[in-house]
Amino acid sequence: MLDALYRHRFLDEDLPRKRLIWQTLCREFLQRHVGRDAVVLDLACGYGEFINAIEARARHAADLNPDSPRHLDPGVIFHATSADRLDDIPDETIDVVFASNFLEHLPDKAALSLVFKEAFRVLKPGGRFIVLGPNIRYLPGAYWDFYDHHLPLTHLSLAEGLTIHGFTVDLLIDRFLPYTTKSRLPAHPRLISLYLKAPFAWRFLGKQFFAVARKTGEAARETEQKPATTHAAGRVA
Repeated sequence: MLDALYRHRFLDEDLPRKRLIWQTLCREFLQRHVGRDAVVLDLACGYGEFINAIEARARHAADLNPDSPRHLDPGVIFHATSADRLDDIPDETIDVVFASNFLEHLPDKAALSLVFKEAFRVLKPGGRFIVLGPNIRYLPGAYWDFYDHHLPLTHLSLAEGLTIHGFTVDLLIDRFLPYTTKSRLPAHPRLISLYLKAPFAWRFLGKQFFAVARKTGEAARETEQKPATTHAAGRVA
């Protein structure tokens, strides 16, 4: 289903524009939160827009979409698995876990807790969990325009969830990027760069939250019953 959903939502001619946007986002903003000597994991990597663009010592990507690997750079290590079962990634081996436009596709908070726990497990002590996604506070109607959106989150509910699962939230932005790459975010690198340097514009156009959290506490207790495997479909909005 994931490959069909992607092909329906993203036309081939849209992919170069998305890649250009993510290259600029990584260079002008996200790279400051990801060390170039870091080991990075992209949860629900989709077509690899982030993990292909970020500079890092080692790059990992996880997704259930069978189309994902053919879009990834040769140096990216792909894991065909869901975000709540990263069994082939050892404990405390990742410096940065990144998730963009993914959490809203999870079925419920129990599934979200499992993803938080896996991120906590694979991160080194002090490792960063970076999360980007639509903020339901500013998208009460449009949020549901996508068939596979299930779990509504605000920046505050996200921060609380991260905190109770052992993370310390260092940065929390309630309005950052526009809702989708098909929205009013300009595609030209210079205009994107100007947008990223103008936080006042985020207050008008931003519909997505951005959070950076550190692994500092203890992992939350296991849930009594593990739900079915969650779909790792990222960046489909």
